[in-house]
Amino acid sequence: MNIFKFGNHEISQSSPPFLIAEVSANHNGSIERAKSIIKLAKDSGADAVKIQTYEPDTLTLNCTKPEFIIKEGLWKGRSLYDLYSEAFTPFSWHAELFRFSREIGVTLFSSPFDESAVDLLESLDVPAYKIASFELCDLPLIDKVAKTGKPILMSTGLSSLHEIDDAVNTATKYGDRDIVLFHCVSSYPATIADSCLSNITVLQKRYNINIGLSDHTICNTASIVSTALGVTVIEKHFTDSREHGGVDSTFSLEPSELRLLKNDITNAWKSICVKEFTRPSSENANIKFKRSLYFNKDICVGDVIDETCVRCVRPGYGLLPKYLNQILGKRLKVDVQFGDSVNWDCFH
Repeated sequence: MNIFKFGNHEISQSSPPFLIAEVSANHNGSIERAKSIIKLAKDSGADAVKIQTYEPDTLTLNCTKPEFIIKEGLWKGRSLYDLYSEAFTPFSWHAELFRFSREIGVTLFSSPFDESAVDLLESLDVPAYKIASFELCDLPLIDKVAKTGKPILMSTGLSSLHEIDDAVNTATKYGDRDIVLFHCVSSYPATIADSCLSNITVLQKRYNINIGLSDHTICNTASIVSTALGVTVIEKHFTDSREHGGVDSTFSLEPSELRLLKNDITNAWKSICVKEFTRPSSENANIKFKRSLYFNKDICVGDVIDETCVRCVRPGYGLLPKYLNQILGKRLKVDVQFGDSVNWDCFH
């Protein structure tokens, strides 16, 4: 199992779990609040702080077709574009947030959601990258990150073992790489009953690399138990106060809770169970929001598909991103519109 440094900390089973505080959308559109949350995370015991690097147009299409409307859960009724327009951390903030984090002595890194985000983060000398669960099927994005040579942390929510195989193979195609695979249940919030922590042992045996937990439950139980199962990194959403609201606040820890989690996982070393790998049924409603291929403009029957015609975006009703190169150069047998999903029956 790989042992590597993340900032001033060692990632290995011989060290307490490395604790990441995920700011996500909890800044509520204020860079000053974002900086305040980063500082609070450091003071509350976080070993690193993570943000998310995307803007609405890099993550989805500004489209109100039914496929782009969330029909269940915490964000029911909202379009993907509307949700991400509220939640995103502007590219223009990034340099200031990285400068501030260096000043206060905490490691800041990010999840990129497209190639332009990787370029921005590279310009800021980000120390590592996190691939979100919904983007684990975006092999071109993982390929771009792998070329940087930086450590790659990847969440496995929504994914089958074969999809995780694809992601790991892509991440390592340019040579040995420091990798952490995060067991994750992509339900917001996730319940303790759906935590499926036995997946941790399956991932450990299959890949023999560091395994982490991206924990979306609203308590610390899953994180504590996962520590006994040998995870080396734990990630939790973090906010200054849930009373301030925001799209992610309901499943985010407050400072006193993060301090308690840091103490508990540092002292939790015993507990284990073994079960076959499984995906919980609570994820089923979110599978459709994985990344896939969509037509980026109106195109007529007979036209040949090139890179300007197709985008890799959420939701997931189209072909998987790994088929992009196979459809380039194909000729349409039907007219398609902006926002239509890409499927094999579109082509000759």
